[in-house]
Amino acid sequence: MDITLFLTIIIKIITLTFVVVLPLVPLSVYFERRFSAIIQDRVGPNRVGIPLTLLGAKKDFSFFGLVQPVADGIKLFLKEDFTPAHVRKAFYWMAPALTVAPALITLCVIPFGSDIQLPGMDPVKLVIADINVGPLFIFAIASLSVYGITLAGWSSNSKFPFIGGVRSTAQMISYEIALGLSIIPVLLYFGELNLSKIVQYQAEHGWLLLPLWGHGEGALSLTNKLLFWIPAFISFLIFTISIFAETNRMPFDLPECETELVGGYHTEYSSMKFAMFFMGEYAAMVVGSALIVTLFLGGWSVGFGLDAAIAGLAIGGFKIGGLIHLGVFLAKVLAFILFFILVRWTVPRFRYDQLMKLGWVIFFEAALINVFLAALVIAAPALGSVIIGIGAVLLIATTAAIIYVAKVSEEKVISVQH
Repeated sequence: MDITLFLTIIIKIITLTFVVVLPLVPLSVYFERRFSAIIQDRVGPNRVGIPLTLLGAKKDFSFFGLVQPVADGIKLFLKEDFTPAHVRKAFYWMAPALTVAPALITLCVIPFGSDIQLPGMDPVKLVIADINVGPLFIFAIASLSVYGITLAGWSSNSKFPFIGGVRSTAQMISYEIALGLSIIPVLLYFGELNLSKIVQYQAEHGWLLLPLWGHGEGALSLTNKLLFWIPAFISFLIFTISIFAETNRMPFDLPECETELVGGYHTEYSSMKFAMFFMGEYAAMVVGSALIVTLFLGGWSVGFGLDAAIAGLAIGGFKIGGLIHLGVFLAKVLAFILFFILVRWTVPRFRYDQLMKLGWVIFFEAALINVFLAALVIAAPALGSVIIGIGAVLLIATTAAIIYVAKVSEEKVISVQH
């Protein structure tokens, strides 16, 4: 392997993973505390800072409480790393790592910005692995995190963590199906599985949920784009809610709801092992936000035809457009993280039967019907009006039949229970 290419990959891994993304995890915790405090009319963390009085100063530097995540990290790192005697130790130790690692590995296919170029060097893509199966890779790796949660519950040799692990397994399997089906219309629209090319297409022809520019050669007409907005928005809705369920965020935090299960699958964990579960949840939230932004909201694209000009900006021989796009991407991700936090502190938790019904009875069928709707809209320019009309009638009839069967089945279940 070329040594320059190897060094470039190593630098991108260190920079994008450990300098750009991992700091978002403690920042997300800080934002959650501040945001929840605003919602509940509290102050939130505002005192923890740099203790300058220890050095003879008259006043400490509070720094708006931003050092609170650092204090939490030091506290968890210094706590006693206690391992109960009754656990299955190998799997007990393995589980936290299996929760964090998939979230970090999936970052390698997310495009963080357009190319940057240093003087005398080839352009460098702001993506660690620019592969042609990006979404499939993310789903394949992210699905492994369920093993960490399941092993944590099973290896603890305690009934409450075990119930939490079983709940999480059922929940994640249920919503992974809806998650995979909901993305099919998006892939049909772009005809591409490379996330970098998907973002580049949105920069040139309009974001999937904001298709207002770039209707020239090689792109759908504005009419077709606006028609496709309907299945695109349905996909966005199902995909976003399924990401909430996959990351065990409120209102889908049944695997770890404190009032029912003491503490869920990580009841027997403490110190840094518990911190790794905590970090894995927030890292998965960051990755989920990044994937939603990439697929539906243009990724690093500023939009409105400005991206080509931004990509060409340079200081001397150093093209800085990629860094501006990186800032835009992080701003979108942070906005979506705040949306995650807002939902957690405003929407009450589901009952478990409601959670399963939403995944299997509503989202599964809705995502499946949406695939046919998206295919009909995309194929409309090439097909005659008669064929489109027949397809629309069949789609409506199929939808009505699925709704009827689901309703009848639910009524039978209720009658049996009574």
